[in-house]
Amino acid sequence: MTGGRDRLVELLQRAGLEVVGDWRIEEVLPPRAAWRPVISGHTTPTVVVPTVVVRGDLPDLVADLNAQWHRLATDNGIIGEDGAFLIDVADNRTGCAPRGWARVRLTGEWDLAGVLGERPGQPEFLTLSTDGSTLLGVTTEEDEIWFVVLDRLHERQEATARAAARESPEERETAWAELFRGPGPSERLRELWAHGLALNPATPDGLRARLLGLSHYLMYRPLPTAVVEAAMVHPDRKLRHHLAEVQPNITVEQWARLILSEDKPRDRWILTLLAADRQVELTDAAYERLAADPSAGIREEAARLAGLPVRLLTALASDAEGSVRAAACPRAWPHLDTGARRALLDDPSGKVRIQALLQYHQEQPIPRSAFDAIGLENVELQSRAVKTRRLERPLAEHLAHHGDTAQRCSLAGNPHLDPDLVDLLARDPDEQVRSVVAVRADLAEEQRAAIDIDFDPRIHRHSLDWVTALHEDPAAMRRLARSSHPLVRRSVARARRLPPDVVELLARDEDRVVQLFLAESCDDAPADMLLRVWQWWTGSLSTPDRPHGHPNFPRTGLLGYAEDPNPRMRQLALDDAESTVELVERFSRDSDEEVRHRAASDPRLTPASAVRLLDDPYEHIRGAAARHPALPARVLIRLLRDGDTAQDAARHPALPVHVMEQMLQRIQTPTVAAPGP
Repeated sequence: MTGGRDRLVELLQRAGLEVVGDWRIEEVLPPRAAWRPVISGHTTPTVVVPTVVVRGDLPDLVADLNAQWHRLATDNGIIGEDGAFLIDVADNRTGCAPRGWARVRLTGEWDLAGVLGERPGQPEFLTLSTDGSTLLGVTTEEDEIWFVVLDRLHERQEATARAAARESPEERETAWAELFRGPGPSERLRELWAHGLALNPATPDGLRARLLGLSHYLMYRPLPTAVVEAAMVHPDRKLRHHLAEVQPNITVEQWARLILSEDKPRDRWILTLLAADRQVELTDAAYERLAADPSAGIREEAARLAGLPVRLLTALASDAEGSVRAAACPRAWPHLDTGARRALLDDPSGKVRIQALLQYHQEQPIPRSAFDAIGLENVELQSRAVKTRRLERPLAEHLAHHGDTAQRCSLAGNPHLDPDLVDLLARDPDEQVRSVVAVRADLAEEQRAAIDIDFDPRIHRHSLDWVTALHEDPAAMRRLARSSHPLVRRSVARARRLPPDVVELLARDEDRVVQLFLAESCDDAPADMLLRVWQWWTGSLSTPDRPHGHPNFPRTGLLGYAEDPNPRMRQLALDDAESTVELVERFSRDSDEEVRHRAASDPRLTPASAVRLLDDPYEHIRGAAARHPALPARVLIRLLRDGDTAQDAARHPALPVHVMEQMLQRIQTPTVAAPGP
C-alpha cells in the first residue's frame, strides 16, 4: 500500500475498523455510483426511502449517531454474519483515487461518527452490505445528519437505467445544447475533452488539426497529410519533436523539411537523432546538408541515418571531429580503401581507434594486446568484441578458462569459436554460460540436447536471430521444429508461413509459448490450436487481437459455448452469426467481468444496459459503456461534465460534429460561456 491507501487505512483504524481482505475490486456498485442517490437533491427522509433524521444539536451527538448507524446497519443487513461490511469515506484527505470499497469489521471500540467526517459529529460516509444489495449513507446536511437507507439496489439500478435510456431522436438532438449552458468547463475538463477528441476515430481531420498542442495522444495515430503539415510548423518545438518521435505517417520529403527548417542546432540534432533511431530515409538534399552541418553532433547522428549515400558516409569517416569519425567508422569501413582504414586504425582519438579495431578484426583475429587495449578504454566494446569478433586462439583459450562469468557468456555466443572451446563452455560450471551455448546456431541437435540447463518456460524472450534468418528454408524449419530447446522451437513458430507438417507439430508442442507464438505470427496456425490458446492466454501480443483476430480463428459453431463454464469461451458465443440481442443482454449481467466487457462492446447492447454498465465495478467496462453508440445523449452529457468519465465520453463515436466543434471552442477559449436558452 502506498500514499492515499495508507492514509485511508490509518483513518479507518482510528475509527475502530479492521480492514480485512486484499483490497480486491468488490463485485458491487462502485462508490462513486453509490454516492449519487445519497447526495441527490431529490433525496429526502421519506417513507418511500427509509431515512432517519437526527438533529445536530442533541446532547451526546456522536454517541447517538453511532448508535443510530449501528441500529440501521443491523436491522437492514449491512453488517454480514461474519461482521464484515463495505465502507467508503467522503474524505479527500485520504487521496485515494480511483476510489474503491474497503472491506472492514468493527473492533471492540469504534467511533464512525466521531472520526469519519470533517469534524466529530459531522460524518460523511457510506456503508454497503458485502453482497451489494443494501446501502446506508450518512451525510451532514446543514444542521441535520441524514441516514439514507436504500435496499434492493440491483432493482433500483435497473429501473434507473431504463428511465435514463428513454430518449426520442428529437430529445437527443435538443439535449446537446445543455452541455454548453452555464460556466465554461474547468481546465481539467478541457484537457480531458482534448485527449478524448484526439483518440476519437470519428473526429474530422479539420478538428484534429486544431487539437495540435492540446493533446499528446494526437500524434500516435496516423495523421492526414494536412495535419502533419500543420504540426511541422507549430510554434511549440516540443510538439515538433513529439511528431518526429511517434507519428507513423511522415513522408520522406516531410522528414527532410521538418529537420532542415530548424534554425537552432540543438533542435536539428534532436530531429536527426530521432530520424536515425526510427531508420527513416531522407532526401538527397537533406543528406547533403546534414552531413555538412556546422554542428559535430548533427554530423555524428547523420552518420547513423538510413540510406545515407556511401560517398557521404566515407567523407564523415575522415571528418575533423573524432566523435563523427567514430560514428561513421562501422558503416563506412567496408567502403574504405587500405589507406583510409589505416588512418582510422592510427587515429589520434581512442574512440575512433577502438571502432576501427572492431571492424578490422571482423576478418583478422584479435590478439591479446589489442583486446587489452580495447578494455582499458571501453569495457562494453570489449564485451562486444568477445561476442562477435574473431579472436586469436590464445586469447579465446584464456577467456574460456579464466574469464569472468560475463566474459564467458559473451564468448559462448561467439560464432567464430573453435569447436573444442564450444564443448568446454557447454560444460561450464555456470548455468548462464551453458544457456548461451545451448542456443548456438552451429550445434547439432544432439549436442544441444546434451547441455545441462534449467529452462524457465515463463520467460518468453525474443526470437533467435539465426533461426529467423532461416524462416524461408522449409528443410531447416522441419529440422529445428524438433529441437529439444524451447527457444529454438519458439523462434521457428515466429515464421509467417510454415510447411503443414511443421505447423501440425508445433501446434501440439508441450511448451505453450510455442503455440502462443504460432498463433501470433504464423498465418497457417490451425483453428483448433487458436481456440486452445484463446482459453488461457489473456495477455497482450505485438500483433493486435490475436489469437482471436487470426484469419483462421473459428467464426461459426460458437453459439454452443454460451453455457461454457470458462468465461473466455463463453464470450465467444457473441461472435456467432446466430447470436441474439437477448444473449448480449444476458452476458451484460454475467458474473465474469470479461464476459460483461465483451457485451459492453457489442453494438446490439440496449441503451438501458449501456447506462447500467456505466456503474459496473470495473473501470474498463465502464469505459466501454461510455463509448457505446446506444448511450443516450443526456447521459453522455453527464459523463462529459464529470472529470472521471469525460475522456471516455469524448471518445464516443456518435458525438455530432457540431458538438465536437463547440467542445473544441470551449477547449481553446475556456472563459467563453454558452448563451442561455
